[in-house]
Amino acid sequence: MKGILGRKAGMTQVFSKDGRLIPVTVVEVEPNIVMQVKTTEKNGYNAIQLGVFEKKERNTTKAEIGNAKKANTTPKRFLKEIRDYEGSYNVGDAVSVEVFEKGEIVDVTGTSKGKGFQGVIKRFNQSRGPMGHGSHYHRRPGSLGTMLPKRVLKGKKLAGHMGNETVTVQNLEIIEVNKEENYILISGNVPGAKNSLVLIKTAVKNSRKKDVKDIISYEEETVVDAVEPAVENEAVEAEVDNTEVTEAEETTEEATEEVTNEEAKEEDR
Repeated sequence: MKGILGRKAGMTQVFSKDGRLIPVTVVEVEPNIVMQVKTTEKNGYNAIQLGVFEKKERNTTKAEIGNAKKANTTPKRFLKEIRDYEGSYNVGDAVSVEVFEKGEIVDVTGTSKGKGFQGVIKRFNQSRGPMGHGSHYHRRPGSLGTMLPKRVLKGKKLAGHMGNETVTVQNLEIIEVNKEENYILISGNVPGAKNSLVLIKTAVKNSRKKDVKDIISYEEETVVDAVEPAVENEAVEAEVDNTEVTEAEETTEEATEEVTNEEAKEEDR
């Protein structure tokens, strides 16, 4: 099992070299610090605790500050245990985006957007009743059951709080892993709002083969490329100016020679 904590930055799209458009979610992944290592001998199970994003010391407890000092780091805002983690880690080690590769299948867990108190039509996609004036049933939940047992059964779909739940989307593909800028592109959408915490883990129900997508990359023009044409234009303008000056000098010399010839003719007369 592999895993890492990140922050959902938003969605965009990329193009593969075979012409396919792939909608992706951008997950910002800062290096995760191993805050604790739990073993079977001491704790009864194998796991590591990952921490990410700094937290002010005035908002932390003494126990959290003590664990952070053991890991030689600052207190972390989010902590998450991952059991049976692949590889061997010590307290204070960093887990970066390099733990995943392009083409891997992962499960992404996050907290869905909270939508407050909603009715059964929005919450459970039920159908409404007739909207005519004679109808008294428009957006209500409908029948609540039979005469017996004379109570509402557990699990009945009624109006209530919608969203703000822990949701896991399974079998998503990693499209790109950028080590320089610390982000991961994941195919499709993941739960949660922008800047919300997400957990990326190895898929538990993966039955697909690894299929690495070749993504088209775009290179931005550098400043040197933008300046070179201007330099060439300046050189051309300088040549034009020199040509104009030379032509003007030749014209002046010709005019001077004509004046001199005319004066010589008048003297001869």
